[in-house]
Amino acid sequence: MRLRVNGRARRISLRIDRARREVVASAPSLHRLSEAADFAKSRAAWIAARMAELPQPSTLAPGQVIEVFGQPVRLASAEGRARWIAASADQPTEIRAMGEGEGFARAVKLLIRKQALNMFEARSAHYAGRLGAATPKVAVTDTTSRWGSCTPARPGGAGSIRYSWRLALAPFAVADYVAAHECAHLLEANHGPKFWAHVRALVGDERPHRAWLRAHGAALHAFGAQQGL
Repeated sequence: MRLRVNGRARRISLRIDRARREVVASAPSLHRLSEAADFAKSRAAWIAARMAELPQPSTLAPGQVIEVFGQPVRLASAEGRARWIAASADQPTEIRAMGEGEGFARAVKLLIRKQALNMFEARSAHYAGRLGAATPKVAVTDTTSRWGSCTPARPGGAGSIRYSWRLALAPFAVADYVAAHECAHLLEANHGPKFWAHVRALVGDERPHRAWLRAHGAALHAFGAQQGL
């Protein structure tokens, strides 16, 4: 269990960190941390049930085939610098990296993150342009609480968007929806009717994409968990 102080919170709360596979007990102030710990102990049955619902962590090893933005990618062991090898007529895309175990998994993660950054930079520029907004700064992180977050532009500056790199493990259309969603926040920092009108003008009906993330989000967070990804 992990204890944390959240100064913006008004009450004690519990949540499951799906990526780290642990419970997080939050308190609004330092002096209430012990109360948060006691609350977590009182909810032991709830915690055990939520942890049991998590998908089993997946491993990353040479010979495995994963999907990146919906396309098959084969993992292969090879000497030298880790490389992303684009698909050819007779073989799928490959990630080639040295060794196995944690070192191999870290190299795979790094290359997927680079692909995610490239994709989200391109799609954010595309959707910002369609909305008439300035191109935002884009970063990818390993956030566990949300798939993306947007900080709208201030006078004299550009907006910024952060995405979870794990969206690269989702179908392209789902990740692309998240890009459109966050770009819509460049104009509307809320989830009101105007915001959703922007999203639907960009990608149509958002409900199938949101449903996919609800159904499969925990599996994305379990990806490579045994190697500390």
